[in-house]
Amino acid sequence: MAQTVTTAGDRQATAGASVAALAGGAEPGNIAAPRKRRSYEAGHKPKFLVVLDETPECDRAVYFASRRAARVGAVVIMLRVIEPCVRNQVWLKVAEIMRAEERERSLAMLEKYAARAKEVAGVAAEGLIREGDKAAEILRLIEADEDIAAIVLAAGTEKEGPGLLVTELARTAGNYPIPIAIVPGHLSDAELDALS
Repeated sequence: MAQTVTTAGDRQATAGASVAALAGGAEPGNIAAPRKRRSYEAGHKPKFLVVLDETPECDRAVYFASRRAARVGAVVIMLRVIEPCVRNQVWLKVAEIMRAEERERSLAMLEKYAARAKEVAGVAAEGLIREGDKAAEILRLIEADEDIAAIVLAAGTEKEGPGLLVTELARTAGNYPIPIAIVPGHLSDAELDALS
C-alpha cells in the first residue's frame, strides 16, 4: 500500500512508493466551483474515500467501502488526518515528539485497515496521512483528485450521537462536490454484504 504523509504547509514526506500532490483548496463553507468529476470516464477509476479514526465504527466504513469498491471496480483511499500540534516555541520539542508518535500510530492504522480491505474484499487500498484541519484536508484531497466519487463514513452507535466527524461533515454536506455515504455503525458484516 502506498502511503503519503502531507503537512498543512504543503510539505510532503513519503512513507511508501508514491507522493500525491497537494492542491491548495478552499475551506468548507467557502467552496469554489467544483471541478468536474472524472471517476467513470475512460482511463479513470472511481475512488471511495474513507476517513480513518480510532472509533470502533471506523471498521464499518472500511468494510462497506471495500466491498462496494470490489463490486464496482473502484479504488479505496484511506485518509488519516493528524491535528496540528502546539506551535509554541517553548513546547516545540514536545510537539515534535507528539507529532512523530501520532504519525507512527497513523501508519499502523493505515496498515491495519489496508489489511482489512484486502481480507474482506480483495482490494488494495491507498493510504494518505495529512496534517491540518480534518474538514479542510478532506476537501483539499477531493479537489486534488477528480476520481474521488464518494466519502464513506460510519456513524457511531453511542447515545452522544453519530460522532464528531459525521456531525461536522453533515453540517456542510450541501457544499461538497461528491456524495457522503454514512454507514450505520451497528450493521454486521452480513448486513453490509447485502447492501454492498
